[in-house]
Amino acid sequence: MRSRAGLPRGVAIANVALMIIALFVFQRVTGHDDRTEVRPGHAPQKTVQGPRGQQPRGNGAEDPAVAPAGHVTATKESARAAKANELGLVPVLMYHRITAKRWSSLDRTPGQLRKELERLAREGYVPITAAEYVTGRIDIPAGAHPVVLTFDDGSPGHFAFDAAGRPAGRTAAGVLLDVARRHPGFRPVATFWINREPFGLKDPIAQEHAVTWLVRNGFEVANHTYRHPDLRRLSRKRIGEEIARQERLLTRRGAPPSVTLALPYGSLPKRKNQRVAHRGSWKGTRYDFSGVFLAGAEPAASPYSTDFAPYRIPRIQSNGKGGECRRWCSTYWLGWLSAHPSRRYTSDGDPDHISIPKKLQGNIREKLAKRVVAY
Repeated sequence: MRSRAGLPRGVAIANVALMIIALFVFQRVTGHDDRTEVRPGHAPQKTVQGPRGQQPRGNGAEDPAVAPAGHVTATKESARAAKANELGLVPVLMYHRITAKRWSSLDRTPGQLRKELERLAREGYVPITAAEYVTGRIDIPAGAHPVVLTFDDGSPGHFAFDAAGRPAGRTAAGVLLDVARRHPGFRPVATFWINREPFGLKDPIAQEHAVTWLVRNGFEVANHTYRHPDLRRLSRKRIGEEIARQERLLTRRGAPPSVTLALPYGSLPKRKNQRVAHRGSWKGTRYDFSGVFLAGAEPAASPYSTDFAPYRIPRIQSNGKGGECRRWCSTYWLGWLSAHPSRRYTSDGDPDHISIPKKLQGNIREKLAKRVVAY
């Protein structure tokens, strides 16, 4: 497959390989998750609301929020000065287990996660959630680049409370919060797509503590189906049941209606059933997603672009450059984007306008034309 953005060939092969690895990992080694002790935290504290009624932009009273980008009004001059290109590519990074010892190629250690987040911060990336990305609510400073950090399956290494009721330091959330403290402006938010036992917790009260803390502190907690099946093997009715049952659980645990869905193994349903993967109902529970995410293996189109395909959004596996990852994982793609800055999404600092070089005017979605600042 070759995207219209002109990216290299071979993405389809990489995606199939990644699905096979993910299937093996989920079925064979789920018992090897990081054994961080999980304890219910204290009741989540209130946070300062972000601009325009969005979710909090930072991480709450315990970890002060990153200051909002500021509501500048983009002009041709300011857009040119920022080298803005809001039709550029967005890296959506995909993580699975964060564990002290890697048991598969999909695993990352806390140290590897920290190293990648530090790189992103140094290179001017600002995290946004998957929901913010698919709905076009990208509110970051001028000259910055959005990155979407996504964590699949809700394993114990993603989120846990320590004895003081704070996110444990070696979990994904703990590492992200610490990197954000060291790099002001690196917004500590991510998307956690979870199944029926969020973060390995079996107690409903502990599950609610975890989900509610994340939601109140600006993170997205959303649908990854109830049992993590391969949706391609299921009937339309079974697909709807898997998604709706998980949506019910999320609601009971304190999450808002899911805006996004990550497909288990990155596997799309059969063509005749694909619509039910983003809109449907089961026994009175309805769902309607603005974005559905695959499992690999290239940067995603801007949500304002004519190339944007909201129900099959690619992600980039977090990994080095060895083996199959030499051209398809995060180390390669972050290097590629750095070497091709004109292809990367760069913000104008104004969430109400879309700034682009004039030569790209034909690539904007028609209904957004009135918001364009072309220079």
